Amino acid sequence: MRRFADQVAIITGASSGIGFALAKELAWQGARVGLLARRRVPLAELAEEIRAAGGLAAYATADVGDREAVRSAITELTTQLGPVDLLIANAGVGAPTTLNPLNVHDFEKMYRVNVFGVVYSFDAVLGTMLQRGRGHLAAVSSLAGYKGLPGEWGYTSSKAAVNNLMEGLRIQLRDKGITVTNICPGFIQTPMTAKNQFWMPFLLDADTAARRIVAALARKKKVYNFPWGMSWLMGLTARLPDWLVARVMGKYNENPPWPDQPL
Repeated sequence: MRRFADQVAIITGASSGIGFALAKELAWQGARVGLLARRRVPLAELAEEIRAAGGLAAYATADVGDREAVRSAITELTTQLGPVDLLIANAGVGAPTTLNPLNVHDFEKMYRVNVFGVVYSFDAVLGTMLQRGRGHLAAVSSLAGYKGLPGEWGYTSSKAAVNNLMEGLRIQLRDKGITVTNICPGFIQTPMTAKNQFWMPFLLDADTAARRIVAALARKKKVYNFPWGMSWLMGLTARLPDWLVARVMGKYNENPPWPDQPL
């Protein structure tokens, strides 16, 4: 069943990882997909792959932390594809948080991409959705947003902010015909997690994650926490005493996984 037939879906962060897999899954489900990310070459390759499989795709480049660039890119995509039915703010970055010195630059970058990237992406389509009286806004947050973790509190707090803003937006839009879905995955095999040297429980590949996310979007879920085992584990972690969390995270913080490229 092509659950998104003839709908226009735009995915940010579509050049790799979850966004890449989401674009292919939505195209297979019949959507006309708009691909947005910073890197042109992988977007062009993905668009060609979708077209070769019989789908329809367009792409545009932008850094989601740049409001005007996002608006311009989404305008370019809607010119080619039509008004947006589904916007998935998926782009995200992560890096450990150090204390001495406090890596403020990385902290700022995570908030620009993970939080303001969501706001800027929604800003580019929300006005038209309100005029049409329909639409679907989704953000890919993280189960990590449910607990502030030592050495990762820059990242986890940015995802907590996304969880909070999605809740408030959902309530404000509840009588406007616009669906809001907050997606909180656990560990997914992506370039971001490839550098992790520690055990990642309940790890899923990106294609499996994309199928589950698209199914949740089709059901118009408010919040989708998955996989179940990791969701349960994060709920338990959120209730642990500080001393135990510090002990568990101590070895991790001795040699945390840094991104291959500076944020």
